Amino acid sequence: MGWAQFRSWLKLMLPALGGAGLLFSAFIDSSFVPLPLVTDLLLMELSSQHPLRMPYYAAMAAIGSLAGCIWIYWLARKGGQAYYRKTQGHPPGRIRTLIQDYPMASVFLPAVAPFPVPFKPFVIAQGVFQVPFATFVIGTLLGRGTLFFVEAFLGARYGAAAKQFLVEQKWASIALTLVLVLLFFVVRRLKAVRRTEYSQTD
Repeated sequence: MGWAQFRSWLKLMLPALGGAGLLFSAFIDSSFVPLPLVTDLLLMELSSQHPLRMPYYAAMAAIGSLAGCIWIYWLARKGGQAYYRKTQGHPPGRIRTLIQDYPMASVFLPAVAPFPVPFKPFVIAQGVFQVPFATFVIGTLLGRGTLFFVEAFLGARYGAAAKQFLVEQKWASIALTLVLVLLFFVVRRLKAVRRTEYSQTD
C-alpha cells in the first residue's frame, strides 16, 4: 500500500471510529507518520455532525497528539544526552538558549500554532535540549488542547466553510504565530523593565 492509498484509507476509516479515530490519527501524526490536516479536518467534520460532542472530540485529539509527542520527546531526549556529551565546553546555540530560558513558552507556542506551522521539529528540539518532562506535558497539552478546541468549535459552528478556511488560510496561520511570539517577548520585556524600575526605587 502506497502513501497516498494509506492516507485515503485512513480518511475513510477514521470517521467511523469517532473519538477513537481522532486519538489514533493525532497519535500517528505526532509520532511516526505526518498526516497534514487529517486530524484537524476530521475533528471539524465530527464536531459539525455532533456539536454536543465537540469538547470530547477536542480532548481525544489533544490526548492522542500528546501521546505521540511524548514518544518523539523521549527518543529525542535520549539523542540529546549524546549531543550534550559532544558539546560540553562549547557555547550554547541560540535555540538551546531560548528553550532553556523560556521552557514553557517554547513548548506552548509551537503546540498552539495552526497549520502550516511545523510542530514536530520543535518537539524534537525540546527533547534534545532537555525541557523538563512536566513542563513539556503541560505545555503540549495546553497548546494542542487550545488549538483543537478552537478547531472543533469552528467546525461545529461553520461546518464545511471552516474546513475550507483551514485549508486555505496558510498565511493567516503564520501571521498569527508571529504575533503570538512577538506578544510573548513584548510581555517579557515589559516585566523586565518593571523589575528594573522597582529595584532602582528600592
